Amino acid sequence: MRAKGIQVLCGKANACHAWMRMICLAGILIFCSQIALSAQRSKRSVPYRDSFNKKKFWSLAALGSGIYGAATIGLNAAWYQETGRSSFHFFNDWGEWRKMDKLGHSYTAYFEAELCFKGARWAKMPNKGATWTGVAAAFVMQTTVEMRDAYSTRWGFSPWDMGFNLAGIGIFAFQQLHWKEQRMRLKLSSSLDSYPTTAIRSANGLVDSRLVDRSNELFGTAISERLLKDYNAQTVWLSVNPKSFFPTSRIPPWLNLAVGYSAENLYGGFSNTWTELGQFFKLSEDKYPRYSQWLLSPDIDLSRIPTRSKVLKTALTILNIFKIPAPAFEYSRAKLSWRWLYL
Repeated sequence: MRAKGIQVLCGKANACHAWMRMICLAGILIFCSQIALSAQRSKRSVPYRDSFNKKKFWSLAALGSGIYGAATIGLNAAWYQETGRSSFHFFNDWGEWRKMDKLGHSYTAYFEAELCFKGARWAKMPNKGATWTGVAAAFVMQTTVEMRDAYSTRWGFSPWDMGFNLAGIGIFAFQQLHWKEQRMRLKLSSSLDSYPTTAIRSANGLVDSRLVDRSNELFGTAISERLLKDYNAQTVWLSVNPKSFFPTSRIPPWLNLAVGYSAENLYGGFSNTWTELGQFFKLSEDKYPRYSQWLLSPDIDLSRIPTRSKVLKTALTILNIFKIPAPAFEYSRAKLSWRWLYL
């Protein structure tokens, strides 16, 4: 990341971070759960304590411990052992990936906190205790990755990453404690378009490369990899539910309005330059400009769709971390355009 040749490693590191977060998602309820359990035993929560389901709670705790431990060990063996270790140090990555990675941190922390909250509520914790359980779990999960970066010779502790982690957690916690519901949600969408196969000549004109090869190296080839890693394909959304702010209106309770942010032509963390086969490549800024996109689009809050089926409700809750494809206004490069279907 400090040199052009390390930008590929940067992409791979982001991939490992993303996979770890997804793998651990089902298991991070265990962290700081003792705090929530203590809250259950306080005098204020005595009436609720009788409904607390210890069997469910400790089942989640055991599962979470196993998944988190295995994922942490696996990530360390697969990635961090290869990068080398150093003393704790900082790294400024503010200018990387046009902030898409930063919004990814907020998004991940947000849905980790909410899903852990859901699990705690399933174990019959009160709203406040379950909220702080989700907050603590997401914080520990994200901080684990940040601290590993802090001792890596190729990266370092990023205050920006940590700040956006806290922002995502804060968005969840404020709403749950203040409104006892999520009126604004962070969501993700991804459009897996094909990359160009035309030849790109190295700086000295001796070797050819292709953007499809560069993208495969950075973002992977499998659909699951690209959904998690491809910053050119991803859009992070803030999806707002108007009905919750205007309860007497005739707006459908499931209809949301979402503001999105995305970026295009990202073929490196800081710039569109890389090395391949010992040759240096640099994309033309005129032909491949790195730019941001702002979007406005309707959305559906799947958690507000009424159903009596617990299985369906759980499925809708999980799918609610993604934004549905819909028409959108796009503002980019000082122009406003209309997209009939934005994925």
